[in-house]
Amino acid sequence: MLIRQVRLRSGERVDVRVRGGLVAGIHADLRAEVDEDVIDASGHTVIPGLHDHHIHLAASAAAERSTRVGPAEVTGADQFADTMSTARTSDDGWVRAVGYHESVAGPLDRDILDRIEPIRPVRVQHRTGAMWFMNSAGLRQVGMPEHPSGRLFRSDHAVSSRLTGFDELRDVSDRLCGYGVTGVTEATPDLTDSGLRVLDDAVGRGDIRQHVHVLGDPGSTGYRNLSFGPVKRIIDDDVDFVEFQEWVAQTHRQGLPVAVHCVTAFQLIVTVTVLQTVGTVPGDRVEHAAVVPDELMSSLADLGVVVVTQPIFIAERGDEYLADVSAREQPHLWRLAAFKTAGVDVACSTDAPFGGLDPWACMRAARDRRTPSSGVLNRDEAVDGASALTMFLGAPDAPARPRTVSVGAPADLCLVAGTPEELHRDLTADRVSYTIFGGVVQPSPTCLTRDACWFPAG
Repeated sequence: MLIRQVRLRSGERVDVRVRGGLVAGIHADLRAEVDEDVIDASGHTVIPGLHDHHIHLAASAAAERSTRVGPAEVTGADQFADTMSTARTSDDGWVRAVGYHESVAGPLDRDILDRIEPIRPVRVQHRTGAMWFMNSAGLRQVGMPEHPSGRLFRSDHAVSSRLTGFDELRDVSDRLCGYGVTGVTEATPDLTDSGLRVLDDAVGRGDIRQHVHVLGDPGSTGYRNLSFGPVKRIIDDDVDFVEFQEWVAQTHRQGLPVAVHCVTAFQLIVTVTVLQTVGTVPGDRVEHAAVVPDELMSSLADLGVVVVTQPIFIAERGDEYLADVSAREQPHLWRLAAFKTAGVDVACSTDAPFGGLDPWACMRAARDRRTPSSGVLNRDEAVDGASALTMFLGAPDAPARPRTVSVGAPADLCLVAGTPEELHRDLTADRVSYTIFGGVVQPSPTCLTRDACWFPAG
């Protein structure tokens, strides 16, 4: 394939040759060969395909056809009950709802859900992803008929192995393709072999076109289509410090880095303290870092860990932060500029489905810090558009090291309409014309409105 008259992010106009799944040549004037497809990309910029560094594929697939019951969609107990009782039954037989928060209709349990829906199995996921709520029919389906409350905290491992609903993986992959995403890091902790097999098979069949990197240990069982990185661990504020410290040390002794879920300041303090005690290894990560007090910045920089964070939540939940978080603590939320100033390696992700799937929306949130009502949360943490884009260009095993379009690099590329300056200004998926996986072109749904022309060989 020859991509003609395209701009690099530097602004230089070049031709790019792709062969054997790699970028084989970059020059101002390359002659098309007889066996080459040609894309006339005048007026376009080529960037590495985006990589979402923290996503949950199966949960995103389920959310695609689930009923949304978050504060933006439902208000009050009566509307919640009406929404759930009229919700469609999914192909796997469940009534599935996502995005729930207590501000909608208060705490849920099996009795409340039984009164709303006594027959069909119901599962409602809290918007944090930490809790499932099920009615009695649902609890019977997952082999927990005697569970007293139907409130299943941190029970993904026990529950997901009994749930289906992976048929929508192709839909998720298609949407990611439209966003220019060529790779994702699967961040669901403690995936079972059956869950990993579903992902491995989906990639092998082409249902998932993106490269899939898993935060986990593959163990002794081989997966042909997945790569693996740090081992993820979720800790809560009641974490057993000694046990957690030993887990980190043992994981490091096995030659594996760790990725620790930290959404509170206390969880981050515990993680930093443990890593200062046992030491770090290349690849250690902090997931989310939703709250980072100033005094931890230098410690994170000294440790050399990578922070993978999600400013998308400013755009989705920022009004709640402004209302519920004290003015003294708001400057600690979803930081970016301070990481860069302190020398902390940082990358971004969507955390879909708990954040929206569109990485460009996350980039805009990183730059603008705008809440849903157009308020601004912690403007001092804003970064420019070029930096926001770069935080989705890292390698799966080095999220803070941006990939470039260069000779010898994998031909996982994204063609976007406009100049680099226009791209950094708009940060929108509407500019994505083609997503290229290993030299194979996938037109975006928006490409028909673009000026790039694809001429197959011959």
